[in-house]
Amino acid sequence: MGFDSHRDHTRKVGSAPGTLVDMPVTTPARLWAVHYLGDDMTEYPDIDADAARVIVKKEGVTWIHIQGQPDRQLLDRLGILFDLHPLALEDVQTLVQRPKLDIYQEQLFAILNLPRWNGESVELEQFNLFIGEGYVLSIHAGEEEVVQAVRRRLAKARTRLRTHGTDYLFYALMDLVVDQAFPVLETFGEEVEALEEVLLERPSRDLLSAIYQHKRNLMILRRQLWPTREVVSQLMRGTNDEEYFAPDLQPFLQDLYDHTVHIMDLLETYRDIVASMLDVYLSSVSNRLNDIMRVLTMISTIFIPLTFIVGVYGMNFGNNTKSPWAMPELNWYYGYPLVWGVMLVIAAGMVVFFRRKGWLGGGR
Repeated sequence: MGFDSHRDHTRKVGSAPGTLVDMPVTTPARLWAVHYLGDDMTEYPDIDADAARVIVKKEGVTWIHIQGQPDRQLLDRLGILFDLHPLALEDVQTLVQRPKLDIYQEQLFAILNLPRWNGESVELEQFNLFIGEGYVLSIHAGEEEVVQAVRRRLAKARTRLRTHGTDYLFYALMDLVVDQAFPVLETFGEEVEALEEVLLERPSRDLLSAIYQHKRNLMILRRQLWPTREVVSQLMRGTNDEEYFAPDLQPFLQDLYDHTVHIMDLLETYRDIVASMLDVYLSSVSNRLNDIMRVLTMISTIFIPLTFIVGVYGMNFGNNTKSPWAMPELNWYYGYPLVWGVMLVIAAGMVVFFRRKGWLGGGR
């Protein structure tokens, strides 16, 4: 989904909070699970909600992942089987939500936004995470390759991910989502640098449109990623809750928090750069307008004496009347070329004067 923060969320007016509705599903949901305990790990590539509940009852850690958009029936079934809070299920169905962490009696629920670069702008994909007793449930409608990184790590025995519980798996998925922002921001930085080069060489109206687009992307990206830092901060403050988080998870959460701070620093830096680019563009346009006005003023100034000369002799008061106040130059044999010569000398002299003054790009 794109950067449309005003996306239409179809809700029945007056319905109770936590009420699920039938919504169009563009990507059908598919469930798979991974269960591990010690050196043993079993993958369940294609299951339903009831089978997932049976797997969770086993001793060990179960990761249930839903790839795609779950419909109302699936969410209702998950809510019954895993005792998921109705408000959390409503948030899963509503895209795109602001990142947050909700603490319920039986589980934690987190919403994160995963940024993607589509070649022209940044898109956001909602990533939902539940953690309960013995399981972690993740829901993501974007590309499945994102979570495959954690899945590949789970395939390796005796790793920290395999030897820890659900809390570390929950952290690992959050870390994965947060780190997705770095390649996006790197690409965004390259786009900004390219715009800077064009800005200095040939500013245009298309460039102004691109600058405003980047400014808008940064604004919405910052608004969506800023709350992620608060989510991690909440987890850090709650790590003493032994039901969900072990005390030794604190350093990893601190590292994750540092990543969110780094991301916000990059966003602030790019925002300042884009703002300065806009100022440079407006200044460049203003300077160009001043240059145009200066050239037009110079042309007008050059033609003032020429217009005066032409106007005087255009009165055509000849000496046919033998008046002493007539224009004797009108009867000169070389009068016409002489007037042209005088006008050319005046024009050339003024051009030289302007150039020496630096008003036409030369001189001092």
